[in-house]
Amino acid sequence: MIETLPTRTVREDPLTWSGTRIAQAIRSGERTSEEIVALHLAHMQRVNPRVNAVVQARADDALAEARRADEAPKGGPLPRFHGVPCTIKETFAFTGMPLTAGLVARREIISTTDAVAVRRMRALGAIPLGVTNVSELCMWMESSNEVYGRCRNPYDLSRTVGGSSGGEGAAIGAGIAPFGLGADVGGSIRIPAFFNGVFGHKPTGGLVPNAGQWPLAHGPALRYLCTGPIARRAEDLWPLLCDLAGPDPESPECIECVLGDPSRVSIEGMRVLQVADNGLNRVHRELAAAQERAARHLESRGARVERVRIPGLAESVLIWAAMMSESGGEEFAEMLFGGARRPVLPELARFVVGRSPHTLPALVLAALEQIPKMLPGDTSKIVAKGQALERELVDRIGDGVMLYPSYTRPAPRHGMPLLTPIDWAYTAVINVLQMPSTQVPLGLGSEGLPLGCQVIGRHRNDHVTVAVALELERAFGGWIPPTLLRR
Repeated sequence: MIETLPTRTVREDPLTWSGTRIAQAIRSGERTSEEIVALHLAHMQRVNPRVNAVVQARADDALAEARRADEAPKGGPLPRFHGVPCTIKETFAFTGMPLTAGLVARREIISTTDAVAVRRMRALGAIPLGVTNVSELCMWMESSNEVYGRCRNPYDLSRTVGGSSGGEGAAIGAGIAPFGLGADVGGSIRIPAFFNGVFGHKPTGGLVPNAGQWPLAHGPALRYLCTGPIARRAEDLWPLLCDLAGPDPESPECIECVLGDPSRVSIEGMRVLQVADNGLNRVHRELAAAQERAARHLESRGARVERVRIPGLAESVLIWAAMMSESGGEEFAEMLFGGARRPVLPELARFVVGRSPHTLPALVLAALEQIPKMLPGDTSKIVAKGQALERELVDRIGDGVMLYPSYTRPAPRHGMPLLTPIDWAYTAVINVLQMPSTQVPLGLGSEGLPLGCQVIGRHRNDHVTVAVALELERAFGGWIPPTLLRR
């Protein structure tokens, strides 16, 4: 079992506080922004060489911004997260920072503008400490690439952090920042949040602008791709989402949405679907037990828990692949090879002899990209199955939630996900159904690795999934700091 910090230390250490708690301390004069930012930067300097989560720091700029934050007139109106440190996924445009998406051919690319979500995060008063590691071209569930190297899990350095927002998950899980900005088209917020023991929210499709990311989805997939927060404490999820959400001229996919209020959500009487698995990808017994404990807790609070199976979920991977394929846009292989159409096998041969600038998962994905075109019959039939599944889930969940695994097992060892390459089915299908989902940590397992599950709601009921996340954090403790946080 991984040793964790004593309760007294956690309570008093700003490296364990939520962004909301830090903002309150800065407003009240209990702490200065410069003190808080310097503390997090010093911690990053200690732990980042081991986890490789932050790939480009901006220490001098962050400290200068913190000093300016401390010079703001006392008692005047201040943004919600005034002076609070954060991190940003490297695939968001951020002025002066790299925008490579882990692709060697883009290693000289430096952003000259801010993505919409980055602008909104900074308008909240948050101070970015740097940008974080990703998988190559954001299409694999391990954050390792030939530009920055491998990101490692703060609970066990031999384990993966997930992807593609793996650096964000590791940075938040390791205590480098209280929250950060991620993006998710198949689980890229929720899987890293799960593996690294923190909270992650994939919003309703179209709720938060995606403009300014690279690579960026096209057509209907703009709603499948979701920008959202990763946080060490659940109380930060809703304020972050509220200020990130809303239409923007650069993001035509964005929807108008009147957001609800998690504080007005009642667990008593809530319908909760407890779905143990998808009927195809087996779930580790410790994860299954943790999810059942969550269901029982909600039941003890008066929720109406229904333990059900949903057969349509067994086709999750086919549904995700077909709906992504039907959305159009540039193919993964084309982006990988700089817009050129060329066969993957010769590049795989170069990889074998150590001469390829690409990672093995990226090359395998480029080769497998043709699978939807080889599916039996018209992909439109599979898309129709996805649409039917969406209607079924919306009807059965109603104004409640569905508990569902975030992955098949706790964080695997590096490289092992290639042996079970479709286990991300549990998160991916939720993207193409455009439903909101919050990953919730549920303690540590027998090997000291984080446990957790998804809390899924119907469209625009993001406040309901966040309300349940808050309740489960109260019951199970939420994020448990790893030993890397010990100073």
